[in-house]
Amino acid sequence: MNTPMRRRALQIFFVTALTASSLAWAQAPAWPTPGKPIRIVLPFPAGSGTDGNVRIIAKQLQDLLGGHPVIVDNKPGAGTFVGAAEVARAPADGHTLLYTIVITHTQNPHLYAKLPYDALKDFTPLTQVMKSATVLVTQASAPYNNIAELVSYAKANPGRLNFASYSAGSTSHLNGELLMIRTGIQMVHVPYKGTPEATRALLAGDVQLYFDGTTTAIPQIRAGKIKALGAATPTRVPVMPDVPTIAEQGVTGLDIVGWQGLFGPGNMAPELTTKISGLLRQVVTSPDMVKLIEQQGAQASGASGAEFAAIVKSDYERWGEVIRAAKIKLD
Repeated sequence: MNTPMRRRALQIFFVTALTASSLAWAQAPAWPTPGKPIRIVLPFPAGSGTDGNVRIIAKQLQDLLGGHPVIVDNKPGAGTFVGAAEVARAPADGHTLLYTIVITHTQNPHLYAKLPYDALKDFTPLTQVMKSATVLVTQASAPYNNIAELVSYAKANPGRLNFASYSAGSTSHLNGELLMIRTGIQMVHVPYKGTPEATRALLAGDVQLYFDGTTTAIPQIRAGKIKALGAATPTRVPVMPDVPTIAEQGVTGLDIVGWQGLFGPGNMAPELTTKISGLLRQVVTSPDMVKLIEQQGAQASGASGAEFAAIVKSDYERWGEVIRAAKIKLD
């Protein structure tokens, strides 16, 4: 190749390289956008256990992003439908995220014939924050101290027991239904709009039982305001080693572990998903966050991307089997 042709070839090479570099730069996720806050939608009320957790996560994420605003937007009600649907409809630019629990993606699809979102298609799993436990609690003055005594009391006093849930179709509701199926007792389900309302109802005596998350149950147990009858977990909760599981007490099937996690809208760009997931994993697995989660009786996770998506799909199928076996439909 002569000199002019070589020079021309080099010019074409460098122009092509610069063009490719510019395109790659243009396609790279510029996130977050300056002046545009990141909004984390929480489908539960202020004061709930999830509310406390997500606000800490939002603050730490904001710090990681050099002070870029990260706000929490409470959208409670309708079994998480309201908040979840809002995120499902949001632009997939990483500025609207969803912090929720297992109910939204793995239980609701089997409980309702119609949902305002597709649990698997309309969301991008970003990070599983924690694996959580549920414990059956009652008033401190209740005349039963374990599952056997509860069953005996319920059978001797038909129609006397109500159980709360933090929303219809939630784990707290389904565990109550399963307890009735497995033991043959009868109770009346009373749904509330969140953990704070359900807890107040239990303390006031409006209901007698509640499958509560350890995040909110443990402080009340330690204060002597309520007592634990059994943990709905495969093994005992480390922060409550003296509380036997419900399975240990002879009632099986109430041992599906719940979780809390963060999602984006569906079809988020893979590069953006990876970027946000990585930052959230840093927050979730930080020593302070792990310590906080463990104090709540839960286990820090940090599973991201494909790993979290596989967990969601697996739990979707498992809860589907449970709900079909229990013949529970909410519409």
